[in-house]
Amino acid sequence: MDFTFSEEQALLKNTIEQYAKEKLAPNYHRWDRGETIPRELIKDAARLGMFGLRVPERFGGVMANYVTCGLMAEEVSKGDFNYSLYIQLGLIASELLSDFAHPDIQAEWLTRHATGDAVIAFGLTEPGAGSDAANIITKAERLGDDFVIKGEKASITFAGYADACIVFARTSENGARGISAFLVPLDAPGVTRQPYFATGERLTQRGSLFFDGVRVPSRNMIGQEGQGFYQAMIAFDFNRAIIALACVGAAQQSLDETIEYTKGREVFGKPLATFEGVAFQVAEHLTMLEAVRVLSYKCLWLKDQGKNHTSEAAMVKWLGPKASAEAIHACMILHGHYGYSMDSPLEQRWRDVVGLEIGDGTPEIMKGIVAREAFGREYTSYR
Repeated sequence: MDFTFSEEQALLKNTIEQYAKEKLAPNYHRWDRGETIPRELIKDAARLGMFGLRVPERFGGVMANYVTCGLMAEEVSKGDFNYSLYIQLGLIASELLSDFAHPDIQAEWLTRHATGDAVIAFGLTEPGAGSDAANIITKAERLGDDFVIKGEKASITFAGYADACIVFARTSENGARGISAFLVPLDAPGVTRQPYFATGERLTQRGSLFFDGVRVPSRNMIGQEGQGFYQAMIAFDFNRAIIALACVGAAQQSLDETIEYTKGREVFGKPLATFEGVAFQVAEHLTMLEAVRVLSYKCLWLKDQGKNHTSEAAMVKWLGPKASAEAIHACMILHGHYGYSMDSPLEQRWRDVVGLEIGDGTPEIMKGIVAREAFGREYTSYR
């Protein structure tokens, strides 16, 4: 087994690490305080390759392997955790459009996406259908050569400023097999937005999207009718490892800062780091993060090899955000009152990471998937 990155991956790691430190970290708090990120900064991230990681080269992308995608997410998150959402949502959009979309849709939207000219959201969750995604009620009814979409999508990343959304809607009453996916431009008549004031991840303007008789051409359907739920599950598997690595990046940065802080902070005439009650906490969290990191890269390596990785993806999706949130919380306490201050990036990282304990599947769903893979589908309470 080879645990080393290639020479190109090591170079990318160093480049992203420097970019995150110099360009992202100084602005991290701004988007949390109500400022809207300028589109030029989004394009700047695209120029670094965040949007085109899995876009075919003919559309301006690089088609990096999945391990490389995880590496970028981990390093970016050390400067600004929320930039990893551009990677996550970008990978999902790239995969679904590249594999299933009409050639005209690919040519337009993948090209725009790779350059940062188009941010593409992922619209699966609804007010009454999150974990039980197969029960979505948004409808898409055929009308001549078009489909008319009506319904609401909830807790959608980039709802406030995305240019398009991959919308999952019911085209028949055949359960999960009655769901289809559509590329919907969000400037279409009948689309309205409602951004939330969320606990964290405020850069992304998470919110609701409302579709009131939105009409799209039939060529905007992604893949065949009834394939939508299957497509969503494919995307979730590998992205769960990306999420875990993004959380690990933010937590690792917090631990690195805490190590330096406790080495310089004196208590009772000695550095805080010399007390085992402090040092052992850091040691435990470093160990947990490394365990998540290794399993996450194993998951992405399996994906690169075309092997099943569903169980590993679910494992790191529930453990990664949990272990990272616990590590950041410990760092806040070890920093004392400063750690609880909004002048510190620690509390923002904690709020941002906690959101990913929910997104892309709750811990309960993830444990259910691991159990299903271990015991067999006939022993699970849901399919």
